Amino acid sequence: MIEDADKRFTVEEVDRVDAPARARVEDAGMPPETAQAKLERKKDYLEGFLAQKPASVASGEPGGALYEGVIEALKDIYDPEIPVNIYDLGLIYGVDVTDDGDVAIVMTLTTPHCPVAESMPGEVELRIGAVPGVRDAQVEITWDPPWDPSKMSDEARLELGML
Repeated sequence: MIEDADKRFTVEEVDRVDAPARARVEDAGMPPETAQAKLERKKDYLEGFLAQKPASVASGEPGGALYEGVIEALKDIYDPEIPVNIYDLGLIYGVDVTDDGDVAIVMTLTTPHCPVAESMPGEVELRIGAVPGVRDAQVEITWDPPWDPSKMSDEARLELGML
């Protein structure tokens, strides 16, 4: 042992330290689990997990009835030049639904020179406004970031033969 000059602490030099023992189920006095018992335990866990009801989601949140209704309405609007809906095409950048039923959509078009650049926002507003529970719909067109094919969903790519 070496003692510090100020005698505040003592240092002990050792050659090695044994690793602490690991805790094992057998050490707790439990009988070893059979393969059948382990399978039954996993089945119980899975059945309990599958029986669990999802947490309630606010109507305007993703997964909520109103939000999903808005998404379905967007999926019914097709780009006139490309046979894919505007949602899967990646033209929708944001969907915001308030508790009062107001919907704000931020979207883009494939190009600024798109032939439906003037009519598409109005059509989107009309379709979203027709969803039950929507009080008001507003569409904002943005060009930043510009649209490119990487924004398409896998379903759209498959439809266009890009996958």
